[in-house]
Amino acid sequence: MTSKLLLWSPRVLGILVCFFLSLFSLDAFGGGKTLLEAIPGFAIHVAPVLILLVVVAVSWSREWVGGLVFTGLAGVYAYDARSHPSWVFVISGPLLIVGVLFFWSWFHRRDVRGHADRSAA
Repeated sequence: MTSKLLLWSPRVLGILVCFFLSLFSLDAFGGGKTLLEAIPGFAIHVAPVLILLVVVAVSWSREWVGGLVFTGLAGVYAYDARSHPSWVFVISGPLLIVGVLFFWSWFHRRDVRGHADRSAA
């Protein structure tokens, strides 16, 4: 059970963090803009999330990539938004948790993969 949790938690949480971050791109539709006026702003705001989804996909088999990118983004955002501690907690917190989980999965990869393979048989 623990090995399955260790295997799947960074992947599932990584996808959930992407969906959470994509919610912030919906503000492009506010301010009385028409749909056509809002789409370019929405695309600009959602592009980093799409890139982060690609990182999750790459990290499916290379956990160290997810650990590095998610942890790095958490640090960069924490530094950049340091004057707004509540923002740091809400954005960097989930990024850091997913990054640490990817690193943890990577460090225990042999145990996790071996146990998951034995469980499937």
